Amino acid sequence: MAVSMPSIYLVFTILFWCHERTHLMASREENNIASSSFNILKESHAIREILAYETVARLDHLGKVSDAENYLERTFLSPAALKAGKLIQDWMIDAGLNTWIDEIGNIHGRTDGSNSSAPALLIGSHLDTVIGAGKYDGALGIVTAIAAVKSLNKKGKLFRFPRPIEIIAFSDEEGIRFQSTFLGSAAIAGTLSTQLLSVRDKSGTTLRDSLHQASLKGSEESLLHLKYDKFAVWGYIEVHIEQGPVLEFKKIPLGVVEAIAGQTRLKVTLQGLQGHAGTVPMLMRKDPMPAAAKAILHIEELCTKRGDDNEKASSHIDSTAQLVCTVGEISSWPGASNVIPGQVVFTVDIRSRDDYLREETVLKIESNIHNVARARALSYNIERKHEAKAVKCDSELTHRLKAAAKSGISKFLDSEVSDIPLLTSGAGHDAMAMARLTKVGMIFVRCTGGISHSPAEHVLEDDIGAASSALLSFLEHELDLLDS
Repeated sequence: MAVSMPSIYLVFTILFWCHERTHLMASREENNIASSSFNILKESHAIREILAYETVARLDHLGKVSDAENYLERTFLSPAALKAGKLIQDWMIDAGLNTWIDEIGNIHGRTDGSNSSAPALLIGSHLDTVIGAGKYDGALGIVTAIAAVKSLNKKGKLFRFPRPIEIIAFSDEEGIRFQSTFLGSAAIAGTLSTQLLSVRDKSGTTLRDSLHQASLKGSEESLLHLKYDKFAVWGYIEVHIEQGPVLEFKKIPLGVVEAIAGQTRLKVTLQGLQGHAGTVPMLMRKDPMPAAAKAILHIEELCTKRGDDNEKASSHIDSTAQLVCTVGEISSWPGASNVIPGQVVFTVDIRSRDDYLREETVLKIESNIHNVARARALSYNIERKHEAKAVKCDSELTHRLKAAAKSGISKFLDSEVSDIPLLTSGAGHDAMAMARLTKVGMIFVRCTGGISHSPAEHVLEDDIGAASSALLSFLEHELDLLDS
């Protein structure tokens, strides 16, 4: 059968059109893939900016918010603390959180996720500092938490999270101003004594007055109402600098805490007889200073021996597994070079993750002080200013945080680690107070030289990014469990 020329032309035209359409569709698909890849890279870069560079900049900013001109000092509800709180609140809003300030000055940022009635995941740390502080202690845990939640929001996943997430910047953990630690977290846990309202700082201002000055109620009722219902809380996690040398020794940026050492703080007062330095014979003196010296040396000897014995029994390279004791303050009255002091006051800090060992040591210290005072005809008084039992972190949370830390290091540093070390914290943290309310877990971040409570405190920028990334991995894993 003959085929006409117009028919052949039509067939070739159709074939050419199909070829061009196929080529065009393939080209569009390639462009879509390229565009998608570009968007993924763009999102990845934006998330990296949040997790590290923005977080570092915010820590630098907070590090300049101080009540002192030449060093960092930010104590409970001071002008600098209130200014820092406002900054943190703004950053929480930027991350997509609803914010408020409670009646003890804690800053809260919360999102309801996909189920506002589910028990909430709490993440936090403290915004106050010691005197002459570094800029990472406390602040790192707040700012990395904000970075992780902001990243989750940027990825469009925050609204899908299966429970509320609440970040809390606790107003006081260090206890510098009113000599009572964990004011912020103890209030949330429901363990804060309302008797503290009448305690005075060095200027004579009571805790109640300081709350009034910050436009807070300062009443017993307002503090008692801060307690969270334990059934409304799923758990608490905290990121904190290690404040020790173990991670640096192991060359690993992150570790996970398995226990927090218990603490006892004593205030010891030895009362003697004040007199003239030149006229009272040595054997007729009732001088509390050499008595204090003898008692302090005994503390060092006792804790060194018992600490060494306990460390030998431990398989961990962990400086806080054993007993540690510190005399951090000492003063005399009247404090003149030509006067035999009438009174000497010193403090003792005793820590161990073994509560029995710690209590036994405290009793031995108290017994020795009694013997020293009696031998020198002195009167004495020993006050227990602070008592906290050791805290064991939740095993399931610890397991999840180990996996998250490993993932955070891998994703942010493009580096694999065989295992994440488990550590004991010799320092007290808000997690200690929160353990009275709910299960707790902690991530430690390597710090240079193990130095903390010092202007020399330092954390590498990459380690900060890895910590933020670990928190994000923890949150995303919760979403993966939801999808599986």
